[in-house]
Amino acid sequence: MKYILFDEPTSRTALLPFTFTRPVADIRMGIWTLTEKWQHWLQHPVSHLTEPYLQTKFPHITGTDNLYINGAVCPTDALVAAIQGLTDGQALLTQDQTLIAVRTGDRLDKAPSATDFTPVYTAEAPVTLRQLPDIFALNGDQIRADFTQVTAAHERAGRTSAPLTDPHSRVYGAGNLFIEEGATIRASVLNAEAGPIYIGKNATISEGSIMIGPFALCDNSTVNWGGKMRSNTTIGPFCKVGGEVGNSVLFGYSNKAHDGFLGNSVIGEWCNLGANVNNSNLKNDYTNVKLHSYATGQLEDTGRLFCGLMMGDFTKAGISTLFNTGTVVGVNVNVFGAGFQPKHIPSFSWGGAAEGFSDYRLDKAMYVARETVGRRGLPFGADEEALLTAVYELTRAQ
Repeated sequence: MKYILFDEPTSRTALLPFTFTRPVADIRMGIWTLTEKWQHWLQHPVSHLTEPYLQTKFPHITGTDNLYINGAVCPTDALVAAIQGLTDGQALLTQDQTLIAVRTGDRLDKAPSATDFTPVYTAEAPVTLRQLPDIFALNGDQIRADFTQVTAAHERAGRTSAPLTDPHSRVYGAGNLFIEEGATIRASVLNAEAGPIYIGKNATISEGSIMIGPFALCDNSTVNWGGKMRSNTTIGPFCKVGGEVGNSVLFGYSNKAHDGFLGNSVIGEWCNLGANVNNSNLKNDYTNVKLHSYATGQLEDTGRLFCGLMMGDFTKAGISTLFNTGTVVGVNVNVFGAGFQPKHIPSFSWGGAAEGFSDYRLDKAMYVARETVGRRGLPFGADEEALLTAVYELTRAQ
């Protein structure tokens, strides 16, 4: 059997700019990406059915028996059992008609439609990623869910949390703390009384740091000296963070290394926030935050009082850049300068509110992206160039 996570078209559009550069299921929410969650529950590799320009990097692998699963849905044991119980030609739907999965011997060239299959209904109401603020709004509960799975897997393998040996660190709620091998913690306060704290392999928590659970610091990431990590926050792998971060998600390979506030925000991969970058996450008049919609091209009501910065991959923000409440920044943007930045900055833009914006030349943007990835010792080849070129062309066509 082959398992394929598909991009539901409405969800994919709603989750731009992050889905410019990845399938929906490669969004991180909790400790893991949705792809990693499904691979854990299924105990089997998965592939993706996504946009054609993404398929080289995220291949679509099929056989004679295929389970296509909605990549925006978070798995549970009951849901996995229901999916695996489907027979050829059946579709699994929730009571509100959300398509969860289909089983077919055919290779599909686009996201499946429930009308082409025999419906089977589940009483489950799974956690489903539908819009940008869901990434941070659902993050705390997903940290809890993933923490349960991670620790249970370790227990089955006969492993326990690595000990916290530093005599100058203090832990509250020690039963909710899990430390992977190779992690280093120095003179810090970890409060897991209200939710679990997960510290990944070779992660570093530097002197004077404070973190409140639910909190996840993934493999090889660092909290710099005096960092204040508030609850419901995930720092993905190979990130460096400092200052104050609350109810936010950094996907991976991104830096917010200095002082400044980041709240109710989502930062993609390969981003850098300069010293004293700050964002607003609450309006002074306490009205709902509006957020740029790629579906309508307008600001749309999120229904939320708190919503901060949504920043696509490969974007850089210069020192002391200020982002307004509910700002959406696209892929490969270089933004800097005085004053609050616009509520939406399209992909491949260069400039700032005071100076104005111009196009970020593709050759220059590609050079910076190549250098950014190369500094981490990772390859940046033809597939990555083709992907970013496709995003550039999509942006210019809008």
